[in-house]
Amino acid sequence: MITLMVVVFMLGYIAIAMEHQLRINKSATAITLGVILWTMYIFIGDAQIVEINKESFDFFLKLHPEALKNSLSSQVNSFVGNYQILNHLGDIASILFFLLCAMTIVELIDSHGGFAIITKRITTKNKRKLLWIVGILSFFLSSVLDNLTTSIVMVMLIRKLLPEQTDRWIFGGVVVIAANSGGAWSPIGDITTIMLWINENVTSAKLLEHLFLPSLVSLLVPLAILSKKIKGGIIPDKVETYEEAEHHLPYRFRLSIFICGVGGLIFVPIFKSITHLPPFMGILLSLGFLWIFSEIIYNLFRRTVSHGMRRIPFILTKIDMPTILFFLGILMAVAALESVGVLHSAANFLDKEVHNTYLINTIIGLLSSVFDNVPLVAASMGMYPIASPEMVQASANPDYLSHFVQDGTFWQLLTFCAGTGGSILIIGSAAGVVVMGLEKIDFLWYLKNITLIALLGFFAGIGTFMLQMLIF
Repeated sequence: MITLMVVVFMLGYIAIAMEHQLRINKSATAITLGVILWTMYIFIGDAQIVEINKESFDFFLKLHPEALKNSLSSQVNSFVGNYQILNHLGDIASILFFLLCAMTIVELIDSHGGFAIITKRITTKNKRKLLWIVGILSFFLSSVLDNLTTSIVMVMLIRKLLPEQTDRWIFGGVVVIAANSGGAWSPIGDITTIMLWINENVTSAKLLEHLFLPSLVSLLVPLAILSKKIKGGIIPDKVETYEEAEHHLPYRFRLSIFICGVGGLIFVPIFKSITHLPPFMGILLSLGFLWIFSEIIYNLFRRTVSHGMRRIPFILTKIDMPTILFFLGILMAVAALESVGVLHSAANFLDKEVHNTYLINTIIGLLSSVFDNVPLVAASMGMYPIASPEMVQASANPDYLSHFVQDGTFWQLLTFCAGTGGSILIIGSAAGVVVMGLEKIDFLWYLKNITLIALLGFFAGIGTFMLQMLIF
């Protein structure tokens, strides 16, 4: 049954990867896969479930001594249904609530033209200069916003400035690389980084300290190479102003929404470091404040502003719920494999056959160019628990286990590799998929023109990280 669960997971994963060919939404596949795997798990046998989860099962019985009066089958059903699933769901829900709030804030900013405040100030007519501006701006935007939003904003910008499709495709490749690199060094920059941060595998201060330079290098190397392919100037089309298109919202109102929204996102890691509460509590606080602030402002401007479709209740109807359900499904599927012991076995195999944290993370990064990095990181978190100082001291190989402590080199490099590895192929990240869809970039064109350059940036970033570890 365990082997069959792995086969079903792989088939489901292939179906997710071939979403466009099959014309079946990946969210539908993911939530179906998650439920099927847990259903298979409950039928592998009571004795085997107890054997695989002996420590957690014993702990469950200590918490619920009344269960000892029941049969083994009843105990196992309660253990799986009321303990394992709910524990995993609690961890997953904290990620989903964070995403939901962050997506709402970003959508609110966008609906008020907040991002236009930045993009309309880019007026250069030099292609090389514009390439660097787009790359650096995408890099820093994606450290605060999600990669999808950053990619959409920047693609809309280059569409206005570049009439030639080939130029837009090159710029689109830079946006993909920059968005993924920028999301790797910020605790709120990418879904995988958020997952590791919320689970306390990494902390915000150490992410900034250890990953900013490698992430920047992983962008600068491709930028330097691609800028040599760009020549000439540009003749920008007439850019419609936000005021013309969006019912004359006062500039100071839009600016205040932008500042409060971005400030609220930046506030989250500060809130966590001060209160030690989970990050989703901080993002809820930011959303609540922004909601109240926007309501007050709209009440003041109710006579002059058409506002019903920009208030948060309406914004919530525009949130990409299929994406939320996709994360729920895929994370529950990975949790089922973790509960059945598959991830532990995989970790043992890598420890025995590879036994090098740098090589393991490089493999994960290369895999993330083909597979979605969310389940890869979720699987890694399940394979390798955070090592405590006591575990390190008691270990037969303390030097190796020390890589898995909080903010250890394994978790730091996993954050970098899973994020930037998705740039190697255009289907390897959400940013790549959205740019591919918006600009109709051909997969083989990206493979021929961008993949090797992104791969050089990927390895340059890893080399920079290793050099930092040696020096500091």
